[in-house]
Amino acid sequence: MNARLMTRSMWLAAAATAIFAPAVFAQAPARPAARAALPLEAARHLRFTASKGSWMSVDMSPDGARLVVDLLGDIYTIPATGGSATRLTSGMAHDAQPRWSPDGTRIAFISDRSGGNNLWVMAADGSDTLQLSKTTDDLFVSPEWTPDGKYVAVTRSVQGAPKIFLYHVDGGAGIQVIREPAPLAAIGATFSPDGRYLWYATRQGTWTYNAIFPQYQLASYDRQLGTTTTMTARYGSGFRPAVSPDGKWLAYGSRYEEKTGLRVRELATGDERWLAYPIQRDNQEAMLETDALPGYDFTPDSKAIVISYGGEIWRVPVDGSVPAKIPFTIDVDVAMGPEVKFQYPVEDTPTIVARQIRDAVPSPDGTRIAFSALGDLYVMELPAGEPRRIASGPEGEFHPSWSPDGAWVAYVTWGDAGGHIHKVRADGRGQPVRLTRDIATYFGTQWSPDGTRIVAMQADARELKETVQRFGGGQAARFVWVPAEGGAVTRIRAAGGLADPHFTSDSGRIFAYGGSEGLVSFRWDGTDQRQHVRVTGQAQPGATTPPNAGTVRMAPKGDLALAQVGSDFYVVTVPLVGGPVPVISVATPENAPTPVRRLSDIGGEFPVWQASGRVVHWSIGNALVTYDLDRAKAFDDSVRAARRSAAAAPPAPATPGDTARRPAARDTTTATYKPTERRIRVTGTRDLPRGAVVLRGAKAITMRGNEVIENADVVVRDNRIVAVGTRGAVEVPAGARIVDVTGKVIVPGFVDTHAHFRHSPDIHTTQPWALLANLAYGVTTTRDPQTGSTDVLSYADRVSTGDIVGPRIYSTGPGVFAGERIRSLDQARNVLKRYSEYYDTKTIKMYGAGNRQVRQWIMMAARELRLMPTTEAGLAFRTNVTMAIDGYSGVEHNLPITPLFDDVIKLFATSGTVSTPTLLVSYGGPWMENYYYTRENPNKDAKLRRFTPDDDLDSKTRRRGQGAGGSPGPAGWFLDEEYNAKAHAGVIRDLVAAGGKAGIGSHGQLQGLGYHWELWTVASGGLTNHDALRVATLMGAEALGLEKDLGSLEPGKLADLIVLDADPLANIRNTNTVRHVMMNGRLFDGSTLDEQWPRQRALPAQPWRQEAPKVNAGIRP
Repeated sequence: MNARLMTRSMWLAAAATAIFAPAVFAQAPARPAARAALPLEAARHLRFTASKGSWMSVDMSPDGARLVVDLLGDIYTIPATGGSATRLTSGMAHDAQPRWSPDGTRIAFISDRSGGNNLWVMAADGSDTLQLSKTTDDLFVSPEWTPDGKYVAVTRSVQGAPKIFLYHVDGGAGIQVIREPAPLAAIGATFSPDGRYLWYATRQGTWTYNAIFPQYQLASYDRQLGTTTTMTARYGSGFRPAVSPDGKWLAYGSRYEEKTGLRVRELATGDERWLAYPIQRDNQEAMLETDALPGYDFTPDSKAIVISYGGEIWRVPVDGSVPAKIPFTIDVDVAMGPEVKFQYPVEDTPTIVARQIRDAVPSPDGTRIAFSALGDLYVMELPAGEPRRIASGPEGEFHPSWSPDGAWVAYVTWGDAGGHIHKVRADGRGQPVRLTRDIATYFGTQWSPDGTRIVAMQADARELKETVQRFGGGQAARFVWVPAEGGAVTRIRAAGGLADPHFTSDSGRIFAYGGSEGLVSFRWDGTDQRQHVRVTGQAQPGATTPPNAGTVRMAPKGDLALAQVGSDFYVVTVPLVGGPVPVISVATPENAPTPVRRLSDIGGEFPVWQASGRVVHWSIGNALVTYDLDRAKAFDDSVRAARRSAAAAPPAPATPGDTARRPAARDTTTATYKPTERRIRVTGTRDLPRGAVVLRGAKAITMRGNEVIENADVVVRDNRIVAVGTRGAVEVPAGARIVDVTGKVIVPGFVDTHAHFRHSPDIHTTQPWALLANLAYGVTTTRDPQTGSTDVLSYADRVSTGDIVGPRIYSTGPGVFAGERIRSLDQARNVLKRYSEYYDTKTIKMYGAGNRQVRQWIMMAARELRLMPTTEAGLAFRTNVTMAIDGYSGVEHNLPITPLFDDVIKLFATSGTVSTPTLLVSYGGPWMENYYYTRENPNKDAKLRRFTPDDDLDSKTRRRGQGAGGSPGPAGWFLDEEYNAKAHAGVIRDLVAAGGKAGIGSHGQLQGLGYHWELWTVASGGLTNHDALRVATLMGAEALGLEKDLGSLEPGKLADLIVLDADPLANIRNTNTVRHVMMNGRLFDGSTLDEQWPRQRALPAQPWRQEAPKVNAGIRP
């Protein structure tokens, strides 16, 4: 695999779900500490009176007088017979899962008031809070007191599967109760009355997509003998056990068919029966953070169970007689962070500035830099010259490398036919010289120090042509070299997991890097491989091993190595030890076994040494950063000297008024060296059509409120709409082209708020097929939340210049993961500056970046930097609620819980958090894409086949099973009632009705048609067809901050629209009757993407298209 690709792939591997943390109680004496732990101050309040609640845990006091419940992160008590609630906790913290102590004087609960999720106890009136666990990144679930009241049991995740721990109420770090089997999670403890037996639910791992049942079973652990016995074997699973106070009954949750119920077992006989059905749908197909059911419990007399379902609280008699509702009212007052919402203009100036320079490498004398931008090769004089394009071929130009004398630049090309290695004079004179004879995929060129050969990586051209996802370097990638004057390519060795060939000053050995092997070198014939160093970073929460560096490059003198770990760069001293390869951790540089210097705090890409071995270059966005090691050392020495002088100098006598008159001096004792940064301005011409066109005679569904115009004129000049109105009632520019669309329907272009294109990284393809597929199906604007690499910046720029045909590309860039190790607001600002100052993404994706304290820092930094932060829902309902409370702009994927009642709906509507549910990959049930694949026949869809490579479509449609089409988990056939997506779509209906916002996100599951599947699924929850279209258009634009220019058919807005053959207001499935697509004023045929206005131009043939075999040999009738 290409090392550059390996570095990018680190973005994809980092984290699945955020860890939670917050909470401040109004009565808590430790309130100042809680404020410090949760830095976000309340800016809004959600106030209403609730008589229903979502996913409420309920417990009855030992005297039977009161219930304790949680709602939207606060804890309340309610009279056992019902009535008004009394608040126990308040503030920004999220407090949940309360449980009474056996004597009724205290309540255990889970809270993030310390910044991270932890186990707490408080007095029964909400005072005297005490933190029992003291972690920052662990998960805590389902507390339960031991019968003697001395301990609280809780499920805690540390490393691997979550296990049950006991925390003594008088202190201690807690002790793990159940260890084996290690892969099995242990969740939701409950005790026999004598405390000997601990009942719990167990499962393999933490969650799975497209879950196959059973997921959970109950087990009983003997605390005296240390033995475990499995106690259920139900297909519907067994989870959330509760033992009655008299020890006679065991209750637990299970499924019957597709619904959840409560079962009760008489422990003496083993007899079981259903007690309540259906109840709250369980959460066993999601993460463990809320357990599989909300907390419930027996009454003190063991004759009934108090439990919440249907948003209400019920007293259910164990004898099966009629249950009694316990009515309640809660005066909700949720403290919330500020709304983070901005509007961004869609740029349509004649010139664009490339947002990214790639693979920048300095000349041997350090006076020039070669790089690729917009797919072209440039050289620039340092420090402030103008970039000059030095090659002029039609193919993409990538991966430059300087000849040792600085006269030539070698590079690779890629076009529809394949790729080659070329060289061109660094001054741009003369024509490029092709060095290779055979077409292939080449990458990672490096000139040998003696100037005679160029080493590179090579893979078959076919592999990149036919790739349907990200290209990872090819199945049979190899190291090769070619003479500097051109000629036959010589194979050195198979890649074997190594890549990024480079040299020290010695021409005799080639260095390369592979994550598990580290930095190695070998001879030109591929033999005598030697390991030099491995570099690792900080282990992630829950991980057992630290991550390897993304790339490591040896310095020209062989004494230092330049490592990229996560997004940052380090220089490590490489010891010559002669034994096992030295492993150097940069997690804490001051504790590393050899000297380590951290070079960056914002991050970057494409690190490279200058020939002197004392200067490092990297780039970030279109900025070139230069770090001079000698200047940095001199700077550090001056700081140390200043500290010594400051420590030795006597205090200066104070002079009245002197401080006021003297300007503040720079503190030379704490200053740090800053590398040099240069912005490199490469410009391109924006694709702007010219001319006027009128689409005449169609019904226009404008999205200006509920406006629908029959027999409309939609007038477009250049790339913007200038008029929309009844035919003949609007001014038509002289000479305008009239396009008759009588009987058709015009809607705004669709906005995909959660797209994934999975572009080929590093070596950029000429025309990504996924962009064509989406545009052909009417998607004119996309946002990719978590791209895995920054290649998307260059692809988006090439769409803007017209070099690529496709929808508008917006993205968050790579996600902000836990690997950033954010520990302060300032650090959060530094990380997010990548996106605001360098990538210009406008939105970011907070992807499990840390506990709630970290998430709040990120939210605060995003607001300061005018970034709209969206998040990964991560199958974690409690975390989702806290992100809405904190004011995050969006949440990607559906909340796993259904049903959701007014409490959660009001929270998200008030917060302004846009929900993009991506129900094709829905949480809490089978993916809806399985429904469409097994009920329809996309394999035979001629249009889909035109715009989708055969391998991609066949892998998803010919057979559905484990891993079909790249899907995780069993991707197969499910009964219709097993799908829960309609219930999740109902949440979107309720959210929109409450004034909230939603978006349509296809998740890149089936490019183009998949968007319509998602739209139809969201509409199935009860949205009107007009509201469904509004979610797909105007709300999508609002979600991205682009509503001033996109999302509706209005004068002044950009001309992105779709002409449909049939009316989606009559049938939402008519969205897939695309006749024409207009993107940025250019009109395309919806079936072929041939341009129809203002140019008449056929879409070029695509190299990835495969034809059916047409050969002479083979079996014949």
